[in-house]
Amino acid sequence: MQHVLIIVNDAPYGSERLFNALRLAIQLNEQESPPAQVSLFLLSDAITAVIPKQNPNEGYNIQQMLEILIAQNSPVKFCGSCMHARGLAQLSVIEGCEVATMDELAQWVLSADKTVSF
Repeated sequence: MQHVLIIVNDAPYGSERLFNALRLAIQLNEQESPPAQVSLFLLSDAITAVIPKQNPNEGYNIQQMLEILIAQNSPVKFCGSCMHARGLAQLSVIEGCEVATMDELAQWVLSADKTVSF
């Protein structure tokens, strides 16, 4: 099984990069041949996606998509330094999303068969 790492830097709303990254991740998890293990790492403004109960008017729900990805057993991690830099470190996050470090991202990059960045 190949490991696909998806890294996202853009905010969850205002552009469609995170939306499209999640669409791809969910679809990769649904592939039977060849199967893939998908991991998602959120950096920069993308970390705001893990804040629950956002109510956007964009026509799609990032929280719901993250919950689907987590239910598919894909790890979802976000940069703790990025949260701290934005003053968001004390906020609750969507269940199943994990705070991580740059070292953990580096390990994922080294172990991934493919890395896609949005």
